[in-house]
Amino acid sequence: MPAVTGTADETVTDVELPRTWRPFGPRIAAVGFGTFLVLAFGWLWISFDDQTRADVSGLQKATVIGFVLLGLALLNGMARSRITATEDGLVVVNGYRKRTLVWAQVVRVSMTVGAPWPTFDLDDGTTLSGMGIHGSDGARAKAALRELRALVDAR
Repeated sequence: MPAVTGTADETVTDVELPRTWRPFGPRIAAVGFGTFLVLAFGWLWISFDDQTRADVSGLQKATVIGFVLLGLALLNGMARSRITATEDGLVVVNGYRKRTLVWAQVVRVSMTVGAPWPTFDLDDGTTLSGMGIHGSDGARAKAALRELRALVDAR
């Protein structure tokens, strides 16, 4: 694929397709909090004396396990967010929802100062958030946004 360049203030060269952007900070946070969640509840259970463990009913155990699994599912949804650019268009995965866009559908990509992630303006007048590039990633997010904008502008 030929080199893709953006505007004068945002030069991007050689963006190879397919290209996937994933948030770094939220993935690290998901792994950290998920590990903490499992270890904390495991430690809590082990720290109970035998009598307390015997007093916990099956329904109570199932409820706690269900909440831990729900927390892990939410963290996994946050960590699996991504934006993939292909020759045909974009695949935007936000949590457990996947949206496939052809290049013609994407009018503009913007990310205002302080925004958590970029917004895609679509040709039907709607917008779509792209959680695969996360503002908390700082310079990495800016570079990813430049690459994505250059790809959208080139098409």
